[in-house]
Amino acid sequence: MSDRPLPSSFRLELQPAPAWIAILALVFFCALCILAGAGKILNLAFPVGAFAVGLFLYFRYPVLYIGFSWWMWFLTPFVRRLADYRSGFSNPSPILLAPFLVTLITLTTLWQNLPKTHRQGSLPFVLSIAGIFYSFCVGFISKTPVAACLALLEWLAPVLLGYHLFLNWRNYPDYRQNMQRVFIWGVLVMGFYAIIQYVVAPEWDRFWLINTGFTTAGSPEPYGFRVWSTLNSTEPFAATMAAGLLLLLSNHQQKVLKVLASVAGYSGLLLTFARSSWLGWLAGLLTLISSLKPKQRISLIITLFAILILVIPLSTLEPFSEKISERLETFSSLEDDNSFQNRQAYFKMVFGDALTSVVGLGIGGVATDNSILVMLFQLGWIGTIFYMGGMSLLIFSLFQSSEVGFDPFAVAARAVVVSALVRLPINVPMLGVSGTILWGFLGIGIAAHQYHHHQRQIKLRESLPPNKINLLK
Repeated sequence: MSDRPLPSSFRLELQPAPAWIAILALVFFCALCILAGAGKILNLAFPVGAFAVGLFLYFRYPVLYIGFSWWMWFLTPFVRRLADYRSGFSNPSPILLAPFLVTLITLTTLWQNLPKTHRQGSLPFVLSIAGIFYSFCVGFISKTPVAACLALLEWLAPVLLGYHLFLNWRNYPDYRQNMQRVFIWGVLVMGFYAIIQYVVAPEWDRFWLINTGFTTAGSPEPYGFRVWSTLNSTEPFAATMAAGLLLLLSNHQQKVLKVLASVAGYSGLLLTFARSSWLGWLAGLLTLISSLKPKQRISLIITLFAILILVIPLSTLEPFSEKISERLETFSSLEDDNSFQNRQAYFKMVFGDALTSVVGLGIGGVATDNSILVMLFQLGWIGTIFYMGGMSLLIFSLFQSSEVGFDPFAVAARAVVVSALVRLPINVPMLGVSGTILWGFLGIGIAAHQYHHHQRQIKLRESLPPNKINLLK
């Protein structure tokens, strides 16, 4: 046997040891509970354990905390399905609180830095948070407190993560490296499982599909449904894959792992049959290409063609090709698409009422898949102005940055934000894991701008004589 070390793409360095001991302890405990059929214990132990591990990482190993948070979003619904399959269906499941609780630890960042908002340039985040809290107060009064609090988790957690990433811009290189590693492995794992899910239809997934009545996904049989992999539904999984695949195009280091992850990821994205995320990925790709220098564009296009050569054969094989082709054909015949026509009719019917919603009904109500309606009805004009005002200022700042050409990750972060924004009229990409993608990459994108601006200032100071340094202040 050869004693040569594995390529760096495949080496997992579990350091620092205390952090990984805490993470692996949680993993082994979950596995034991699932194997022992102790899902009812796991219902409470998992969110508590995840929160405890997250708290430990946040204060001791802040970079690993970010990675742990992303994996919580990626895998928690899968843990819930395994626990329910072994121990009986639980609805609602407390397990699903885990990623929200872990992300809400960043409230500490908000609390510590709120008095310094103006000086730090974080006012746009605070404006969006203010809009959410306004709507929470309305919902708390007009609805049940529990419904308002659960809705607050979905709205607030993504913004807090973006705020935290932005405030820690000085550690941007470490966060960048961590997120690249997390997403390359995340796309590989979730994409590969999506293929298995579609072909095999594991029993725990069928059990969950039947008990939840998630009929829009399809029928609980092999080749019978739109995949959602380790997440909780099709659209969030598709949005996560679109973001991860855009990020992979900016990763020029882990080439072998990148190819494997790309094949699995694009296959999984196709099997979601989620047209809005397909369009989002395409919009992000165009943003990515337009932001690069000519030589980088050529390199990116060559890489993309190489990946497509590997993915296209899979999509042309039966039974994959027929359903994928049918879904693609709907782009040219929207007048015959019942789903599109129903959405359009509903939007026209209620849009007038939404425009007159000044105060709003509060978060936690009006279930629809149109972001415009969700914001106007739930946040009202008052909350929407604060929420979208803050987001718009951040988007403007993101596109004013000049990191194109020398920081591919920053360019990819911008592309991910665009891929989410183009879905606003079709989906609700501001909540849950989709919202975490939008706000997380918005935060890290602006952190990149802040970090590179600071580095330029340092280099400029070093190049100036001492008597002219004061001119920069």
